[in-house]
Amino acid sequence: MLAQITGATTWGIDARPVRVEVDVRTGLPQTQIVGLADTAIRESRERVRAAIRNCGFDLPQRAVTINLAPADLPKTGNHLDLPIALALLAAHEHIPVAALDSVVACGELGLDGEVRPIRGGLSIAELARDVAARFLILPSANGPEAAALRGAPVIPVTSLGQALEHLVGLQVIPPLTGPGGLANEVHERAIPDLAEVRGQETAKRALEIAAAGGHNVLFIGPPGSGKTMLARRLPGILPSLSRPESIAVTKIHSLVAAQPPNGLISRRPFRSPHAGVSSAALVGGGSIPRPGEITLAHLGVLFLDELPEFRRDALESLRQPMEDGRITVVRARARLTFPARFALLAAMNPCRCGFLGDPRNECTCSAPEVERYRAQISGPLLDRIDLHVEVPALKLAEYKGGSGEASTVVAQRVLAARKRQIERLPQEAAPPVNAAMTTRVVRKVVQLQPAAQQLLDSAFERLALSARAATRVLKVARTIADLAEDGRVGAAHVAEAIQYRSLIERR
Repeated sequence: MLAQITGATTWGIDARPVRVEVDVRTGLPQTQIVGLADTAIRESRERVRAAIRNCGFDLPQRAVTINLAPADLPKTGNHLDLPIALALLAAHEHIPVAALDSVVACGELGLDGEVRPIRGGLSIAELARDVAARFLILPSANGPEAAALRGAPVIPVTSLGQALEHLVGLQVIPPLTGPGGLANEVHERAIPDLAEVRGQETAKRALEIAAAGGHNVLFIGPPGSGKTMLARRLPGILPSLSRPESIAVTKIHSLVAAQPPNGLISRRPFRSPHAGVSSAALVGGGSIPRPGEITLAHLGVLFLDELPEFRRDALESLRQPMEDGRITVVRARARLTFPARFALLAAMNPCRCGFLGDPRNECTCSAPEVERYRAQISGPLLDRIDLHVEVPALKLAEYKGGSGEASTVVAQRVLAARKRQIERLPQEAAPPVNAAMTTRVVRKVVQLQPAAQQLLDSAFERLALSARAATRVLKVARTIADLAEDGRVGAAHVAEAIQYRSLIERR
């Protein structure tokens, strides 16, 4: 007898439908799985049979063929245990074959019949919505994230027996209701407050501009000047994710999280990989590519501390996604494109010993050593960083001074500036922030006052700015004007934007 049900496998950050077809016939007892299944799926034969037996069902020894269609799509992961078990039971006439019509099911089975969580629950819920499924059966741990999409009805189950009882109508499980907004979604632990940072007013201002416009920032200063301390307070002044952004971020993190998200993620990601990270781990890799750190930082922040200590090939791999907001990873078995619209926040010492220009400590590096250290960061990569900020060592008066503005106060200004950008760029940039504007949009929306245009022309020649650098100066100036609630970009806005380029341009 033949039975069919729809399962799913992840492909990039999306889910692809897999038609699980089970054929049972008289013959030598054997179970074959065909359809480009990986090791985890091939091993499901033993898990599924044990789970079915321990749930009280007896499967006679017959020839069983399990086909996973389409045949040319590689299937990976633990998603197909549950649909294989349900189709097997239907093919052996323990449940009606019609009960599986227009049903999508995914889950890993334990030997006792427990349905265990899987990765990519939100992507699977999106797939179930797109194929107009009657309902989606998922592990109960994946229920909150899937229900948040508000697509196909989500039936959370903890065991194979529960799924069977629901399908035959013995114990109908009510669909899980997703949250109506962001009130019930996941919030990470509290972020340190910007008010705790003493001094460094220029760096704080640069952080505010970066948060308001989604710009890239590079902090340069001696050890202990507060570069990392400042960086870790950036998430506290960023606006929360909108609902579409929250769905996009949760969809990505659901694929790699050790535990499924309990609903949608509302706080922007902050990723801080170690300097020893490989290029594949940074941009994504594997025989079938998986998201890397830059994709996990999508719509958030990628923090690279001790920037020159990162591998050169890893740093150079950032250039294309910093421009395009996405990364295409090509491998022998797959070619996948991942979103990567992140703000780069980097920190570095001025030299190998760290004390170049520090009046309190003597630098022990020679001029060639300083040059080799800084040459670890290529000119094209520096050209893509909007704000180059010097973070000097604190003076005693600054260290003993009072606290500055709280993160909540700065966050209100950032949010107001973001709202102005959304109103001005409703369809032009994704996300609608100044850093994401194309050159065409910059020319359209950045209107310079005559004095500002003269200042930019002068800086273009004096600092030998590239065309890309000049465009980025305009974007930063537009953000500064948004923070100042000015409709046009004036000379003061351009002057402040230029000063954030001059530190590296004149080195």
